[in-house]
Amino acid sequence: MNKTYQDQLHSEGRIWMLGALSLFIAVPLSISIITGFWPTFANFLPGFIATAVIFWPVTTIEVFTFTPMLGTGSSYLAFVTGNLTNMKVPAALNAQDALNIEKGTEKGDVISTIAVASSSIITTVIIIIGALLIIPLTPILESESLKPAFDNIIPALFGALGIVYIMKRWQVAVTPVIFMVIFFLSVPRSGGLVGIMVPVGVVISLVVARILYKKGMIE
Repeated sequence: MNKTYQDQLHSEGRIWMLGALSLFIAVPLSISIITGFWPTFANFLPGFIATAVIFWPVTTIEVFTFTPMLGTGSSYLAFVTGNLTNMKVPAALNAQDALNIEKGTEKGDVISTIAVASSSIITTVIIIIGALLIIPLTPILESESLKPAFDNIIPALFGALGIVYIMKRWQVAVTPVIFMVIFFLSVPRSGGLVGIMVPVGVVISLVVARILYKKGMIE
């Protein structure tokens, strides 16, 4: 029986995910084999636990939050290459909206995959160029005149993208936006909770959308 497009994506995606995981593990393993130095369990365990308690919950939350946005094919690629929040998800959503393609369809999945792949290639090329030019460009990049620009890259990116989606359903967006603004202003040092608060915002949006839909205020 011929595999469907989605079945093929899942089969190949699992293979490439396991391959990527093997490569990630191979780097420190190879270093230890070549140098003969191995981390002791007493030193490894505290570092592992400190990292796992942060990244495992956030990663699990991101899978459930971003996969419906990205689609099947691009999800595997995005989670391997990283930078989902600030690059892959905006690229996929923008590409689907630019072509007026419905999300969750096979066409949307294909376009999302192309967008994420293009973003990954461009990012890799820029990183290579940056690695080659980092020394001559360091004085320019560390100049005081450019510091405000680097400090505001993420807010500028999401401000430009966010206003597009907020205006589409501002009735739904206003409640989670107000909640998040109040939360991050009220809770000191809450910047590290961004990954956890994303699904909270999603849940709030779904509840508000459901209420407004029942009242006939949105279609």
